[in-house]
Amino acid sequence: MKPEPLPWWRTVWPFRRRVRASSGRAVRLLVILAVVMALCAGGLLLLPAGRALFEDTRDKLGKAKPVTPVHIKASAESSRHPAKNTTDGLSNSYWGAPAPGASVTYTFRKPFRLVDLIITNGPSADAEDYAREARALQMDLEVTTQDGERQHKRLTLSDKPGPQAIPTGISDVTTVRLVLRSPVGLTSGRQLALAEVEFFQRS
Repeated sequence: MKPEPLPWWRTVWPFRRRVRASSGRAVRLLVILAVVMALCAGGLLLLPAGRALFEDTRDKLGKAKPVTPVHIKASAESSRHPAKNTTDGLSNSYWGAPAPGASVTYTFRKPFRLVDLIITNGPSADAEDYAREARALQMDLEVTTQDGERQHKRLTLSDKPGPQAIPTGISDVTTVRLVLRSPVGLTSGRQLALAEVEFFQRS
């Protein structure tokens, strides 16, 4: 009686020789285990990227809503222009800082997904009043999450009045710190002005 043809994988070395049926089952089991282990390892490697893509998609499909910090603290501020002015909803009041390197820290009541940040630079959103004080054209963004991890990003702003949107996409945010960098128009008698900082969470 003519033997049955070998399966295709048995025609490749080192499986070319005929073995006992029990040996074939053992080989198949080993191959299946190897495939499963490879898939698990690949899943672990791709998990952070996959999670980031999933969260980013949810950000785009969802509707962002504003979130207000419960505490605001600046490293330096003028008495007439405190840092709390950056969250008062008025684009013609501002935080006045004496020099680059000054920072403001916003603390939130509970962790949230920071989807977007909107910054209105300078002393006012009005074009005529915008250039009467100095502006920071770069800011260091430092975000602290619920587990204590810190994420840093350098923000570059256009030297123009009005709000500028900055996508962020950071989960479990508890505090946000902005450090003023790269001043323009900072001469004697002027201060660095920041009109508004708005935070948006995923609804």
